[in-house]
Amino acid sequence: MNPIYFDNAATSFPKPDAVYTSVYNCMQVGGGNPGRSGHKMSIAAGQLVFKTRKALAEFFGVRNPMRVIFTLNATEALNLAIIGLARKGTHFITTSMEHNSTLRPLHELQKKGLINYTIVEASADGLIDPVKILDSIQTNTRAVIINHASNVTGTIQPILEIGKLCRKNNLILIADCAQSAGTVPIHIAESNIDILCLTGHKGLLGPRGTGAMILSDEFDEQELTPLKFGGTGSLSDRIDHPDFLPDKFECGTLNVPGIAGLYEGVNFISNFPGGIAVISATKNSFSRNFITHAKNQIKGFTCYSDENMRNSGVVSFNIEGISASEITQWLSENHNIMSRQGLHCAPVAHKTIGTFPQGTVRFSFGIFNTFSEIEQSISALSRLVNEK
Repeated sequence: MNPIYFDNAATSFPKPDAVYTSVYNCMQVGGGNPGRSGHKMSIAAGQLVFKTRKALAEFFGVRNPMRVIFTLNATEALNLAIIGLARKGTHFITTSMEHNSTLRPLHELQKKGLINYTIVEASADGLIDPVKILDSIQTNTRAVIINHASNVTGTIQPILEIGKLCRKNNLILIADCAQSAGTVPIHIAESNIDILCLTGHKGLLGPRGTGAMILSDEFDEQELTPLKFGGTGSLSDRIDHPDFLPDKFECGTLNVPGIAGLYEGVNFISNFPGGIAVISATKNSFSRNFITHAKNQIKGFTCYSDENMRNSGVVSFNIEGISASEITQWLSENHNIMSRQGLHCAPVAHKTIGTFPQGTVRFSFGIFNTFSEIEQSISALSRLVNEK
């Protein structure tokens, strides 16, 4: 029985074949370290890194590829953005739908007395009202941090409205696009995003260990303080760390094989028939199809994602009388269906939708899933309920 993989919000699977091939070839043939030597292999590695910067810049609407800063994941990118912006006495605004990658850095900074922050409450279906953000602005507010698409409910936030609000009030907008990058069309300039944080291994279909912090062309990088210092291959005659992009925020050897795979993931999406709009519509259709049919066919089924709202392909649910952990284990062992249970590193989001502390079962769909797989999963869940 072939596996049915519904855990794409954790990491996408499978990847396009070109992703696997490029990672392997980079390690076997292109083993040079970019920016560290003058030989052919090092130069080729540098060209590969730049090619990927350029692809990401074009994909998200940034003119200057040097404003793409490679990180290990979205978590590192968010830490770099949040901690890098923190100044004594400043205020941040975020929401109740955030991942711990946002809330924990803010909490640590507040514990140290550096900043304070406000959590704007979402509605029960996970949607943020921009007016609540406006009402939370203080005289010392520096930035708004918004999870573009929830990893719990799949709710997509009104980033255009929030971006206009931030621009009008001279606030920095940090967008956590861990779940939306590669799934929802994003244009940094049109959305008034100043700092976009993403991971490469989810919607962008790249390898794990890849991510980026992308700065808008207008954002002043001097607003950000680096978190790491070290070797960059540039200005090596000085002890002072470089102050230009991307070296200001990148030091040490990059994950070049991962970056090679990320390029192919972005390339796959860019050349997908119909583009990212079709990918977005397909994942939304998967969510809507599952919710609609599961409600009708599974006794005791409660869904926390709204089929009438635009969805990134993420659905959370519970079944009365059966724990989330029992459901996911049973699906895996008996039907080879891969899903996730628990709080999904977003406890405040679960409090918002009323599923704390027990959590939910999460199905997260990818572009390689099918409606037939969704039908099989509903049949399996119905069987589990009937066995109880």
